[in-house]
Amino acid sequence: MKVAVLSPVAWRTPPRHYGPWEQVASNITEGLVKLGVDVSLFATGDSITGGELYSVCVKGYEEDRTQDAKVLECLHISNLMERAGEFDIIHNNFDFLPLTYSGLINTPVITTIHGFSSPKIVPVYKKYNKRGHYVSISNSDRSPELDYIGTVYNGLNIAQFEFNDTPQDYLIYFGRIHPDKGTAEAIEIARKSNRKLLIAGLVQDANYFKEKVEPHLNDNVIYLENAEPAQRNDLLRNAYALLHPINFNEPFGMSVAEAMLCGTPVIAFNRGSMPELIRDKKTGFLVNNINEAVAAIDEVKSINRKACRQWSESQFSCDKMVADYLALYKKILG
Repeated sequence: MKVAVLSPVAWRTPPRHYGPWEQVASNITEGLVKLGVDVSLFATGDSITGGELYSVCVKGYEEDRTQDAKVLECLHISNLMERAGEFDIIHNNFDFLPLTYSGLINTPVITTIHGFSSPKIVPVYKKYNKRGHYVSISNSDRSPELDYIGTVYNGLNIAQFEFNDTPQDYLIYFGRIHPDKGTAEAIEIARKSNRKLLIAGLVQDANYFKEKVEPHLNDNVIYLENAEPAQRNDLLRNAYALLHPINFNEPFGMSVAEAMLCGTPVIAFNRGSMPELIRDKKTGFLVNNINEAVAAIDEVKSINRKACRQWSESQFSCDKMVADYLALYKKILG
């Protein structure tokens, strides 16, 4: 089986800091390589892979802003599609745009839908509904207008996350600094619980950061900017709990699975995929508001951190994800 994995070209694959789609594409690619599958990764030229690498740019457009994002995306996708006949199957991790080529090639395309940025993109998925093979990353993130071949949870390289049963007493917020992700709510939860809060993540909304986050930074609320993988591991495994007070129906929360791999319980607003990721009162708490989150902090001591690790490892490992995708490839190819 010859597989082409199409990654985005905003960031390196795997990303240095932020880049969840690139991270998943990398985990799929390297997991397939580990199983002896012939894999070609289409990504930025500085990407790291054990497979064959094809690229049209040295760096992603978010790391080299002299490039035009749309031009780069078009060159990148066409670079794969013009050689589609060399592969048995194409695994698209690059949203809806590659689907517009799928009617022009014979190679089947399996598309992992990493969430819907807007309802406006659904018509593209609908057009190729009968021809494409769509995979959701959680059961909650499915459009009733589309057909799906399966749900495959994002998988993590579990070796990158160390279990820790003796954490410190700080809380951690790990994710984009954006209203959707609830950075301001995390600060309020920490304040009301009289706990130190460490914040790590990409500032995606500068005004939100300036108005809702920056004024509250002090010795007890500390912004650490983006975190390297090694720093991410230390931050998560030493935390008392991860705060994840999301304000949208999140398709999948990578930091939630990552924290639990370290043994760290998660307190999350009960939206989107959270009931699928978190076992309420077993690996964390599903809450509905700030006050409930504050109350849950007092109950974190009842959580068995080893159970968090075992649950996340059983559901969100790279090995499980790759096995699930390989089964879908074989189903598609008959």
